[in-house]
Amino acid sequence: MTTSQRVAIAVLGAGSWGTALAALLARNGGPTTLWGRDSAAMAEMALTRRNRRYLPEQELPSTLQISSDLQATVRAAELVLIVTPSHAFHDLLDQIASDLAPDVGIAWATKGFEPGTGRFLHELVAEKFPQRAAAIVTGPSFAREVAQGLPTAVTVHSTDHAFAQQVAALLHASTFRAYTGSDVIGAELGGAMKNVLAVATGVADGMQLGLNARAGLITRGLNEMLRLGVALGARAETLMGLAGLGDLVLTCTGDLSRNRRLGLALGCGTSLNDAIAEIGQVVESVQTVDEVMRLAHRHQIELPISAGVQRVLHEEITPAEGLRTLLARQQKPEYTAPLAH
Repeated sequence: MTTSQRVAIAVLGAGSWGTALAALLARNGGPTTLWGRDSAAMAEMALTRRNRRYLPEQELPSTLQISSDLQATVRAAELVLIVTPSHAFHDLLDQIASDLAPDVGIAWATKGFEPGTGRFLHELVAEKFPQRAAAIVTGPSFAREVAQGLPTAVTVHSTDHAFAQQVAALLHASTFRAYTGSDVIGAELGGAMKNVLAVATGVADGMQLGLNARAGLITRGLNEMLRLGVALGARAETLMGLAGLGDLVLTCTGDLSRNRRLGLALGCGTSLNDAIAEIGQVVESVQTVDEVMRLAHRHQIELPISAGVQRVLHEEITPAEGLRTLLARQQKPEYTAPLAH
């Protein structure tokens, strides 16, 4: 019997990514329950074996359990994987606290910060569950492609090596490769910050500025991610790996990215509200950019691309004005000091 067959898994959050991961875990042989708060939608999903709103083309495994009863789902779990938007993360931790058995570990595939405080999600978990095993699942992974069984590589980071290995083993499959690491800060920063930078490249592509501009923005955006990461104590190799560069390239170039699509719409002249309404799902960059810049100001780090995205998303300037501001910056060396020692 494999590890996955011995562990009852609760996937909390029935959006596209939560559904794709739950389907993967169920196909791997683990007893998996997917929970969502919309009881009508979950009942329909259980009946039709499809998530009509988020992944309508993918049939769900017959072994995947569907539930809208959070208490029962959590109480039956031996491992919890949270896949909600970042703004709902804190409240969900509060809701499940009294129902989690003491030895149940928490993993999350949510990317972002706590809105309003700039705290990383692992800080929220550590505050609420100080002695519990915890891990983040991150990397370049569009939900639709995972659901289709296309090749994907992610990374699982935790300060508890055994728990990282357990989560990776549960996810690992013939077309889904899961690596492990211990740099939780770097993994979380990369997964959150790439959304902000994807807006910038989307804007440039929407304005038809060419492939040179896209490559320049990705590269200088990676530099911003590295500089902030080193100040926060992240390891440069984490941000040069799947959690950073890998996710950055995917999100900046793949049109399945909601954040890139937001930038494309803005670059074409669509208003912010209309662009978000057309996407029809949470666009993490709208909140994440404020938390990135909060951290940058705290550590006195200049992030010109991220700052420009913030001003565009706050509708203080137009995308064209943001571009002119970037181009008007003084010429300087590409690197003025080593990123890390």
